[in-house]
Amino acid sequence: MNDIEAASPAGSPAGSVVTGSRLERWTGRPAARWGVDDLVRVFHERQVQLLALMHVGGDGELKTLDFAPRNVDHLRRVLESGERADGSSLFPGLGISSSASDVFLRPRVATAFIDPFSPLPTMAVLCGHAGRDGAPLPQSPDTMVRRALDRLERETGHALHALGEVEYFLCRRSSGDGGHDADDRGYHATAPFVFGEALRRRALGFLNDIGVPVKYGHSEVGFVPVEEGGHDVWEQHEIELDLAPLPAAADAVVLTRWVLRRLAQADDMQVNFDPVLQRGHAGTGLHIHFAPVVRGESRPVHGPGGELTESARWLIGGLVRHGTALMAFGNRAESSFVRLGQALEAPRGVVWGDSDRSALVRLPIVARDAQGRAVVAETVEFRLPDGSAHPHLLLAGVAQAMCDGYAATDLDHLIETSRSSAAPASGARAPGSGLPRSFVEVAAALRSSRAMLESGTVYPATMLDRTIERLEAQESTSKPR
Repeated sequence: MNDIEAASPAGSPAGSVVTGSRLERWTGRPAARWGVDDLVRVFHERQVQLLALMHVGGDGELKTLDFAPRNVDHLRRVLESGERADGSSLFPGLGISSSASDVFLRPRVATAFIDPFSPLPTMAVLCGHAGRDGAPLPQSPDTMVRRALDRLERETGHALHALGEVEYFLCRRSSGDGGHDADDRGYHATAPFVFGEALRRRALGFLNDIGVPVKYGHSEVGFVPVEEGGHDVWEQHEIELDLAPLPAAADAVVLTRWVLRRLAQADDMQVNFDPVLQRGHAGTGLHIHFAPVVRGESRPVHGPGGELTESARWLIGGLVRHGTALMAFGNRAESSFVRLGQALEAPRGVVWGDSDRSALVRLPIVARDAQGRAVVAETVEFRLPDGSAHPHLLLAGVAQAMCDGYAATDLDHLIETSRSSAAPASGARAPGSGLPRSFVEVAAALRSSRAMLESGTVYPATMLDRTIERLEAQESTSKPR
């Protein structure tokens, strides 16, 4: 299957408007209404040969277990019941004994898609994890983000939808044709001034084809020219996803990285998500936007008089209080501290503000109609995470932080004193003011917030213990940058 075939709406009448993933078009039903029968029928009618159970391991990356179903009964059994796997290998160091390590992959039918990269027609289905008792596996990132969302809805009556801004660098050998040969000036540049436009557009098509909601894509600020004696040139791009419930939003980030890696590999390019590729150049963030939701409807961030709504206050307060602890899941690389220290397109302090790009939390503007009504959901943007983030663990932590903001007795004081206009002027703040400068400092922040994370049995104590130990064991980066 070539790239065009993979991303094309097969079987569509000429000139028709086609929406949804390929499987939605083939079944004629939205993914939320799929049952096992729908997938079995497509498998047969479209002559699909393989079934892949895909899931997110402890490291935050996709894992795959492949099947060649012998008959309909075999296919149906796997789709309905899943299959066992070795939990001690998938989630090492988290208390799953190798002597009793069986866990189960549980397919989520609504996540199915046709793998556009497989050499044989393959249906992929994302899975959760269950323990030996059949209950959701506590050590699974998928379990944690779902438990956190359930707790948030139960205690506050609000859900959260989220979207990630997936930034990345692409590399190719310099051809000497110039392009936009100037440092960090590629924002919204178009071909021929950027070489990665075609790959980015193909990625948008592939993501739509597998059911990942996308808002838009564009070239970004970052550009790293050829170094003396070298051959490689790097340019930055971004794919901004669309709002989805927290578990689906986390899956979307993982799938986007997967698609980009597969496309770059096929094009003999390199793709890089490191927080900082080269000192002095723009870093790679993973800004996350959050929209409070009640009964499926997004809630405003600002009230009629411009004041913050209650749900926005809970979220902002929780992020300001616990955002540095969430660096354990959102800023996991040595260069994470370089990104924050050089303060290029990165937070400079633990504050929030309207449209303040140097703040930890930003409230971006939204498009409005002639009557002043927002035409898209208002969001709260968390600007601290970077390309090293584990999206499932990070989003679970944000939901936990919002619960903490909801219960806080000092929320008014916290909101007032952490507003960027109440803090020193942006230009007067030292880069990284109030932000951890080393893994040891992140570990200390995580220790102080661990009770919040463990609430509602969301984060297992063993998992937090291992995370703190790992952070403290890493080389300190506390020297000033």
